[in-house]
Amino acid sequence: MPSTVRTLKLPSGEGVPLLGQGTWKMGEDRRRRADEVSALKLGLDLGITLIDTAEMYASGGAEEVVAEAIAGRRDETFLVSKVLPSNASRAGVERACEASLKRLSTDRIDLYLLHWPGSVPLSETVEAFESLKAQGKIRYWGVSNFDTDEMEDLVGLPSGGNVQTNQVLYNLSRRGPEFDLAPWCAERGIPLMAYSPVEQGALARNARLEAVAARHNATAAQIALAWAMAQPGVIAIPKAVRQEHVRQNAAALDIKLAPEDFADLDRAFPPPTRKRGLEMI
Repeated sequence: MPSTVRTLKLPSGEGVPLLGQGTWKMGEDRRRRADEVSALKLGLDLGITLIDTAEMYASGGAEEVVAEAIAGRRDETFLVSKVLPSNASRAGVERACEASLKRLSTDRIDLYLLHWPGSVPLSETVEAFESLKAQGKIRYWGVSNFDTDEMEDLVGLPSGGNVQTNQVLYNLSRRGPEFDLAPWCAERGIPLMAYSPVEQGALARNARLEAVAARHNATAAQIALAWAMAQPGVIAIPKAVRQEHVRQNAAALDIKLAPEDFADLDRAFPPPTRKRGLEMI
């Protein structure tokens, strides 16, 4: 168990945990629900109080799993959910948020994200987010899967500068955001939330990571997580259903990578030398 869960400040000034809990693919199988709920509860016990979900995950099923996990513990949880771009109109966002609030059994979402850019004018979505903020239904808003040019467009809108985060696919094998998106966000104090920081488990079985892990008496997955959390302005949100994995994720907070570790990881997973399109999964 980590001594303390480090935090990162949002542009609002509020600190949020550097390590969160993802819920993609939760709620899809009733037979796994008890394990999913238990995993999220254990994460809360270990101080991993940021939980990320979305209306898209299991068509709302993941939000219901989260509701069960945080019952009686809502005030200690920093809750993140997302609206689909198909619901991103002024009226659509209001309806989607109400539905998410109902599934989450809460009166507010701490951070509400547009899941990816869509066809609805961004200005309309931002207006809807600001309206939800004024009503107290969300505390902050942000985006997901936005590349640098899309972020530029966003902050150029009225109230667009209120964006609190950009959640993107980012890990050792997907370092594209480092070329321009990550520096752009860091310059403005906008954290990146890294989803799939262990590449859906693929990095947990990587021999090049295992060599670094051996120096820390850790697992390859823990090294992948420690690396992500060591990047400036990055919050990692891995998903775990097994209790052992939740504990390992939490313990990754205490891993301090050395310069030789970073050098070895750069050789194994070279940083980008040119602009790449933002990847999604």
